[in-house]
Amino acid sequence: MSLYNSWTQRRAKGMRVKLSHLAEKQEWVYKHRANEEKLPQDLESLLNSKLGIQAFRWFLHSEFSEENLEFWLACEEYKNSSGSKLATKAQDIYKQFINPDAPREVNLDSETREALMGLMEDPTTDTFDDAQQRIFSLMAKDSFPRFLRSSYSQQPLKVL
Repeated sequence: MSLYNSWTQRRAKGMRVKLSHLAEKQEWVYKHRANEEKLPQDLESLLNSKLGIQAFRWFLHSEFSEENLEFWLACEEYKNSSGSKLATKAQDIYKQFINPDAPREVNLDSETREALMGLMEDPTTDTFDDAQQRIFSLMAKDSFPRFLRSSYSQQPLKVL
């Protein structure tokens, strides 16, 4: 009988530990839902929210179009780069997103693309500003409205 009691006590202890972890997780989700119950309804505010960026990224991934967001984020990071790293980072962004053979090419008009080619020789922190603004406008008009109607924006914590 004592062997059975010992086994029962160990099992009960294990269940208490699991339940306490579940309660902690539930508390975390509740706190974050209270803070970010609804995602921002405009793209600019959404891009200033970690949860918003992640939910939007997952939505774009589901549509096979996350390159626009990745480009926009790369441009934000580029603007905050030190002067010595600008040329290297500019080339990386160009190769990844702008070059016609880029693996994650973004949809830019030929005028913007050509202007960027000329700026690549001596890049500055505002080199990608025009292209970044065009991609922002494209996301605001195209993918962001679809995102707002999707489950990714309605229940971001469930999706993530």
